[in-house]
Amino acid sequence: MICQLTDADFQDILTVVNNAALAYKGKIPVDRWKVPYMSARELKEEIQSGVQFYGLKENNLLIAVMGIQLVNDVTLIRHAYVLTSNQRMRIGEKLLNHLLGLAKSSKIYVGTWEAADWAVKFYGKQGFELVSTDEKNKLLKKYWSIPEQQVETSVVLELKRQR
Repeated sequence: MICQLTDADFQDILTVVNNAALAYKGKIPVDRWKVPYMSARELKEEIQSGVQFYGLKENNLLIAVMGIQLVNDVTLIRHAYVLTSNQRMRIGEKLLNHLLGLAKSSKIYVGTWEAADWAVKFYGKQGFELVSTDEKNKLLKKYWSIPEQQVETSVVLELKRQR
């Protein structure tokens, strides 16, 4: 069951994010990898900045999370994670399609690590396309709050929708 997550799901969100983020170890820049990958403080800041988290639950257990954030005139898909034990079961696709149904803007972006080739492939299969390096740099600086090194080692994919 897909549902909007609440304060009661806070710890479960952290569990899913930090479990799934283990895939980044050894792939992303060493100074960006830490344990936990996302702290409670960071999650709270993301929620306060307007990220609305949705999740997929099975037997009342949260197994996947994904955020959506309206920033000015665009929609960002943020923090997409599926428990490692539940990956490759089309759960991410179900959650993404749900969020795309909620998106109100015609431009939808997702940012991820360039080294996370599995994520880039996943979004490509869902109709997202990589933007140019120049466009990526502009978008990351305009819509995300991330350090410069993360800008350099990230990609942005765009899904344009007809209005």
